Amino acid sequence: MTESAYPRRIRSERVTDPERIRALAHPVRLALLDHLGDVAEATATECADAIGESPASCSFHLRMLEKYGYIERAERRGREKPWRVVAAGLDLRPDPEVPSSLHAVRAVAEMGLETEFLRARGYFAQLDAEADEWVQASTFTRSSFWATVEELAELSRELQTITDRFAGRHTDPSTRPPGARYARMFAVANPEPGRGGESAGAEEER
Repeated sequence: MTESAYPRRIRSERVTDPERIRALAHPVRLALLDHLGDVAEATATECADAIGESPASCSFHLRMLEKYGYIERAERRGREKPWRVVAAGLDLRPDPEVPSSLHAVRAVAEMGLETEFLRARGYFAQLDAEADEWVQASTFTRSSFWATVEELAELSRELQTITDRFAGRHTDPSTRPPGARYARMFAVANPEPGRGGESAGAEEER
């Protein structure tokens, strides 16, 4: 079954409301959203098995995600009540006219950064257990460059869609090529604090 079989799942949703953003500042809720984004639907028990939490804890946080509009009930399976995400992706952005939204985005970003750091460190910690072909296929890369705000925004949009070529493989295993493994990509594009273009340019002209 392909992602198109789930018409209620919109492609992406931009979220600027501070209260809704703050609702994501919890590691279990982020893990639940990650898992539900990878599957068509899942019950609280299935989520618990996937993320290593108790069903009771998952049930509570799933209800919170529903309260803030991130997930909804899917069609019942007999006595089971599965959940599904409303949007395939989320774009959390602060609203310049609502200062508290900036603090909310920062809280979620810091938690997300820590989560991804621990995940990546876990991978590199067991690198000697990986086949060489997978080691060679992985990457840890950093880049520095000069860019305008428009160019940086364009790069950010490109990063957000760079894995679109693999769309559909989560919900339809038949589309996965032989030997495919579940993989993760984490990228951040941001201006370097304290290194504005005008001040740097002034120094170069001296």
